Amino acid sequence: MKILLAVDGSKFSQAAIDEVIQRSWPPHTEVRILSVVHPFPFPLLPDPFNVGAACYYDSLKEERKRASRDIEDAERQIREKAPHLTVASERLEGSPKKMIVEEAERWGADLIIVGTHGQGGVTRFPLGSVAQAVVAHAPCSVEVVRHLQAA
Repeated sequence: MKILLAVDGSKFSQAAIDEVIQRSWPPHTEVRILSVVHPFPFPLLPDPFNVGAACYYDSLKEERKRASRDIEDAERQIREKAPHLTVASERLEGSPKKMIVEEAERWGADLIIVGTHGQGGVTRFPLGSVAQAVVAHAPCSVEVVRHLQAA
């Protein structure tokens, strides 16, 4: 079985990591941990001192570091707590909604596991939802994991 696990360093993706660790998976299950760096659009305003460009590249550099840390942390947890799973990782850049689906298609994933913030209704509408888009466009089954808060 091939599982694509999307992580972003949030408590919501931690819930997805925990779900992978706690489950009993078939022998030879592979987990591909994916973190997507979402670069913000480059400012197209006149900027004689290139301040906007410098901020953009600094932000992108930090996002790349964050994604690498998120992947390393998830990989470490899975290797320690579920050593029977084969683990690999990938860091991509682009729209998380698009890149998760494309990577699942490219790799031939059987299942995508993503965390969700659990926002609904009016809150979700203007923001969009990565989990919702992945469910709508994925080439395979998708499990959406919610972070349950203590009562």
